[in-house]
Amino acid sequence: MKKTTLFDSHVSLGAKMVDFAGYLMPVQYEGVRAEHLSVKHNVGIFDVSHMGEFIIYGDGSLELLQFCLSNDVSILNNGEAQYNCLLNDNGGIVDDLILYKFSNEKYMLVVNASNIKKDWDYLLSKNTYGANMENVSDQYSLLSIQGPKTLQSIQELTPHDLSTISYYNFVVTEFAGFNDIIISNTGYTGCGGFEIYCKNSQLKEIWNNIMLAGSRYSIKPIGLAARDTLRLEMGFCLYGNELSDDITPIEAGLGWITKFSKKFNGCKILKEQKEKGVKKKLIGFELIDKGIPRKDYEIFNNDNIIIGSVTSGTMSPSLGKAIGLGYVNSASAKINTTIYIKIRNNLIKAMIIKPPFK
Repeated sequence: MKKTTLFDSHVSLGAKMVDFAGYLMPVQYEGVRAEHLSVKHNVGIFDVSHMGEFIIYGDGSLELLQFCLSNDVSILNNGEAQYNCLLNDNGGIVDDLILYKFSNEKYMLVVNASNIKKDWDYLLSKNTYGANMENVSDQYSLLSIQGPKTLQSIQELTPHDLSTISYYNFVVTEFAGFNDIIISNTGYTGCGGFEIYCKNSQLKEIWNNIMLAGSRYSIKPIGLAARDTLRLEMGFCLYGNELSDDITPIEAGLGWITKFSKKFNGCKILKEQKEKGVKKKLIGFELIDKGIPRKDYEIFNNDNIIIGSVTSGTMSPSLGKAIGLGYVNSASAKINTTIYIKIRNNLIKAMIIKPPFK
């Protein structure tokens, strides 16, 4: 079992540690609800150093990425990031990721921890373009500082004016006494914030400096459980739940990052899906009756016919109601349609709504 550099810090802060993608990670500290609301109203810091980082550089880099990814990499300027899907031959999602462009010949892919080996092997197999590839996942760490008070919490740690970094843009600058730190205006919470990429050797000091600087703004360490409830309230997809090798971006509602202005792996199948429609669609729903939806619970229509299944569900800490995501057949996917979630052999009434949940 792997540990991030901050393992001892998490334990000393009272974190409950669990196995996540082969890493011992903090699932919660004081409790999911309190941590969730801290990020919503103040600021929280996540250690997500289990995520993977690949550097793609040199001749052929753009060509490799354009073929393997759903989005159009050619439109990126230096210092811009892009949400993307890595696609297999059938148009299924190998992984969802963020791509960073440093220059015309240098990019970084940030991939899900559970998919590091799979993604790496896939890219290697498709690299007929002569691009250089380096897996630096074990050398770099990632902190995510999220919430409305993020900027004022960490501004004193860098001479760079953080307010000038637009959403999905990044800079490489001095931070917390170290040079060449990547500061990115990205996140997985919907609450705003920044993500910090650094070397493992720099992580503990950077974490301590952020905790100290943010103390006047009530910064708290946040576990993976609250990260999940925050992303779910926004309707953000999670790989292994809403996304998989057998689900396409069109089915997952990610047509907006699937660009047919270029040729890419699986594009013929996806173009056909876009033109002719898909058999199933990802929906958001909120429960009308009491209950909490969980992954793999069956979804029924008014005629007691199974139309799909839940992919993610929770009791929303912000809203005080049960919410979820799931796939249903396309004919049943209209907004405001009444559906039923089977919970402990009872059919619990729910309604399809468009995320984010409010």
